Amino acid sequence: MPFLLIIIALLLCCGSVKAEKEYRKVQIAEPYIELHTGPGRGYPVFYVIDRGEWIQITKRRTDWFKVIAPNGQTGWTHQRQLELTLNPEGEQTRFEEVTQGEFIERRIEAGVLIGDFDGAQSITLYGGYSFTRNISAELSFMQAVGNFSSNVVTNINLLHQAFPEWHVSPYFALGIGNIKTTPRSTLVQAGDRSDLLAHAGIGAYAYISRRFALRAEYNRYVVFSSDDDNEDLKEWKLGLVTFF
Repeated sequence: MPFLLIIIALLLCCGSVKAEKEYRKVQIAEPYIELHTGPGRGYPVFYVIDRGEWIQITKRRTDWFKVIAPNGQTGWTHQRQLELTLNPEGEQTRFEEVTQGEFIERRIEAGVLIGDFDGAQSITLYGGYSFTRNISAELSFMQAVGNFSSNVVTNINLLHQAFPEWHVSPYFALGIGNIKTTPRSTLVQAGDRSDLLAHAGIGAYAYISRRFALRAEYNRYVVFSSDDDNEDLKEWKLGLVTFF
């Protein structure tokens, strides 16, 4: 079932290509600006546009802008470089701060969440990619430490966000993964255990400002134990999200 949902998400992504919004034309006032292959410093610089050239801005993703050079080269540059350009009136170019609309159009997000995993304190790190406004996938790593055991959970999740334009936007999640349990008691000589698990959950995003949002989530897990005694676990967590 999870593989079928991933295929559906990919199909939705292919069918939701949107036209890029044109912003404006600006003139380079500094010696040059650098174009990256993608919206982030991790993407390599592949082209340089010289002073005096006019470029067209076509798309924004948080602090990164997609631009077209006079010869047709297309790439991404940071807001700090574009703020050193001039508009058609000869004035310094200004841009609005990142808004909730940029959060809705995000492609990559990452976050850290803390909470409770069936009575144990937990911390979760995750990274996600949005195929569309509504469908995203993510990989998460969670560690939970209780009185009698510690758990490490690795999950692959698929999220559906029905109303991304809402300030507090709910979502539904499905996922599969692995849980490794290590007993902490020294009285009982029990070994480590590794089992498959699946979960369903509900949650919500709340956009804060610039590139940050809050995220809250509640999950129900089924652990497929090797001794055929499946476990039902509950989890809630709350944390901070950043996006690109």
